[in-house]
Amino acid sequence: MKNIIKQLTLLSITILAVAMLSGCGKKAENTVFSVDDLSGKKIGVQLGTTGDILASDMEEDGSGTVIERYNKGNDAVTALKQGKIDAVIIDEMPAKAFVETNRELMILDEEFVKEDYAICISKSRPELTASINEALDYLKKNGTLQNIINNYIGENAGKTPYVSPAGTTHDKGTLVMATNAYFKPYEYYDNGKVTGIDVDIATAIADYMGMKLTVEDMEFDSIITAVQSGKADFGAAGMTVTADRLKNIDFSNTYTTSSQVIIVRDNEAIAENTNFISRFKSDFLTDNRYQFILTGLKNTIIIAFCAALMGILIGFIVAVIRSTHDKSGGLKIANFICNIYLTVIRGTPTMVQLLIIYYIIFGSVSINKLIVAILAFGINSGAYVAEIFRSGIMSIDNGQFEAARSLGLPYKNTFIHVILPQAFKNVLPALANEFIVLLKETSISGYIGLNDLTRGGDIIRSITYDAMLPLFAVAIIYLLLVVVLSTLVKKLERRLRSNERR
Repeated sequence: MKNIIKQLTLLSITILAVAMLSGCGKKAENTVFSVDDLSGKKIGVQLGTTGDILASDMEEDGSGTVIERYNKGNDAVTALKQGKIDAVIIDEMPAKAFVETNRELMILDEEFVKEDYAICISKSRPELTASINEALDYLKKNGTLQNIINNYIGENAGKTPYVSPAGTTHDKGTLVMATNAYFKPYEYYDNGKVTGIDVDIATAIADYMGMKLTVEDMEFDSIITAVQSGKADFGAAGMTVTADRLKNIDFSNTYTTSSQVIIVRDNEAIAENTNFISRFKSDFLTDNRYQFILTGLKNTIIIAFCAALMGILIGFIVAVIRSTHDKSGGLKIANFICNIYLTVIRGTPTMVQLLIIYYIIFGSVSINKLIVAILAFGINSGAYVAEIFRSGIMSIDNGQFEAARSLGLPYKNTFIHVILPQAFKNVLPALANEFIVLLKETSISGYIGLNDLTRGGDIIRSITYDAMLPLFAVAIIYLLLVVVLSTLVKKLERRLRSNERR
């Protein structure tokens, strides 16, 4: 406990020091005043967006332009504020939301490019495309579509919220919408719920079709994959129709027009320095934003605990098969299968395995994302636990096998009562380290749209545009979990050693 308090105290002091020092460095000067000035600069874009696609051409013209790709637009804006890049190319309305919150930034008057937004739908579902187009035409004609847009943009913002028409029923099933809720005002979190222009339009479409809408928040570059695999019925996230996207996905009729604009630092602006307490209240207390962290923490613990149990079970079985083969030469087919499993799992990244399980193996199956994460991390952990157990079993001197057998004990009883207890004690530290690694690996669960601890912090960052406190909060919680786990393991080791002396 003293060790836990000491480490948390040191980290808290570090946070306060960073908070006081943040913003004290020299302000980076803006050097981009038009589209022509982008040549040779570092440009931030959101991965997979129209800005990314169009800016990529500039990277190949020999001017030395560098494109920095970020999973979220607010990450690119944070990098711009810190002077890591020179400009951000992003959609106009999210750009206005970013600048409104970050007064030291501005949008150039010159547009980068015009674009139209549409809804993406799988090529295998032309009937859904036709139904969505029919709904969009109806919503355009009766003015609902424009009212939804006006409710978020312009002088009448907030005055025309969408309300389902009287008598609307939702008895024809559920429509699943894939989106990336870091794109205000099109989709963003408000009081813990995803809202925005695209969400309201999707709700109106679902109402027209007599269906209930479900919104799945995920990384932008996962939306088309989710629609193709059937995890979502359609995707709406300020998406532009491009030739490359049309090769893999269909699009509805366009529903609004926007522009790609350029965000740069404002040399004339004076950055607003807020104190630590104000930032803390904004990040965690306003609208109960701490709930994102708590929900993520709960999911992280569930995934880590269940995956660890699954990994131990798989690892134990594989270790027994392999060690039995090594000692006796039996179980050749089972050993061959185990070797393939170990080679594949240990030879590929965990994130790739998670995506394969979610989008391919369970591509056409409706399954809880929590279960998918547990399966993915459990199968991955099992491969490493297997080698940990096997090394422990093989570390026991063969003389103990021979002694037990000479006393008349069969191989099974020898293995269970003589070898395994000693092997478990030997591998306990390595097993604890594997669980610690597993706990931290769950931070990639956000790639399938699951709200884990890390993603909870990301959601807060997307709302407040403050990178420091949410990230430090997530780091403190991970540290606390790891320290507590390490302390419990040390106590267990001491108890095992004390029992050994008796």
